[in-house]
Amino acid sequence: YSRAEVAQHRTPGERVWVTYGTDVFDVTDFVELHPGGPDKILLAAGGALEPFWALYAVHSQPHVLELLRDYKVGELSPEDTAPPAGDAQDPFAGDPPRHPALRVNSLKPFNAEPPPELLTQSFLTPNELFFTRNHLPVPAVEPGSYRLRVQGPGGRVLSLSLAELRQRFPKHEVTATLQCAGNRRSEMSRVRPVKGLPWDIGAISTARWGGARLRDVLLAAGFGDKSDEDGEWHVCFEGLDVDASGTPYGASIPLKRALSADAEVLLAYEMNGQELPRDHGFPVRALVPGVVGARSVKWLRSVVVSPSESQSHWQQNDYKGFCPSVDWDSVDFRSAPAIQELPVQSAITEPRPGAAVPAGELTVKGYAWSGGGREVVRVDVSLDGGRIHQL
Repeated sequence: YSRAEVAQHRTPGERVWVTYGTDVFDVTDFVELHPGGPDKILLAAGGALEPFWALYAVHSQPHVLELLRDYKVGELSPEDTAPPAGDAQDPFAGDPPRHPALRVNSLKPFNAEPPPELLTQSFLTPNELFFTRNHLPVPAVEPGSYRLRVQGPGGRVLSLSLAELRQRFPKHEVTATLQCAGNRRSEMSRVRPVKGLPWDIGAISTARWGGARLRDVLLAAGFGDKSDEDGEWHVCFEGLDVDASGTPYGASIPLKRALSADAEVLLAYEMNGQELPRDHGFPVRALVPGVVGARSVKWLRSVVVSPSESQSHWQQNDYKGFCPSVDWDSVDFRSAPAIQELPVQSAITEPRPGAAVPAGELTVKGYAWSGGGREVVRVDVSLDGGRIHQL
């Protein structure tokens, strides 16, 4: 069978086919028997099992493979056993491979979120399932030649290699949640049409990040001597990802936050104990806990201390909030400040809207998060005519 033929079998009505290695299996009759529930196994329907089994090591046992063999229906065609070659003319051809469980909102640039039922499978989101928000093609960075430029007023410059960033500054770790400003936009659009990617409730993920404190780097570079009398200063980040004109992605945060020991802003090079994946900023990214994800710039090439905000499009003409009476015909981006901290956000991940559930006791899963380090005190859930509401 070809991979295209396998991909046609994604539901019990069409039969559920999967591949493992070069073998093709019809697992329709096993779907309801799956110990993790039918929803989990259907995530792999029409595709390969390997990316999912890599997340859950319990599958790598002889008896599981023996069970799978009972459902074999054929093998992949020889020409379909290797992935197709990329297009050298496509600026996105060098993007990294992604986990097939991710729900894609756009391919180029790549933007995707984990299925809700996997988002709350564990407190820390596996790197492969962490939501991805890219604005431009993913840059290919050679770690041996990488340099981070840290610059301030008066021409002072500190240039750091990846090795120097690791060796010169104490490693600090922080567990932090990142959220895209567009999280739950699909729900908003059901109330009133909203422009932008149709994110469901999965544009939010949590990881354990490791790296150098931005505070330590700025102080070592001599950029911590700004007083309140100098006015509000900013730290501007630029990435190595660029558009067709060579313009990089950029954003900024207040210098006060960057220098705060409590804010724990990082120049991160690790994610959940591993080096940063390419989609998440390899080799170094900014990590700003409690602040909209747009400010945690990936693939960092420069950090600049400045008396003004970043002049990047994404700081000046995007990621700002307005009242409901403002629309795209009347918006003036100069009239609103750039979003930094976000309000409380919560969602139910299981059961999903419209799902049929058995009578009796029901376990409801979800998340609740608040920006700026503010604590979530409680989450209320109510039942109304059989419908679950999160308050």
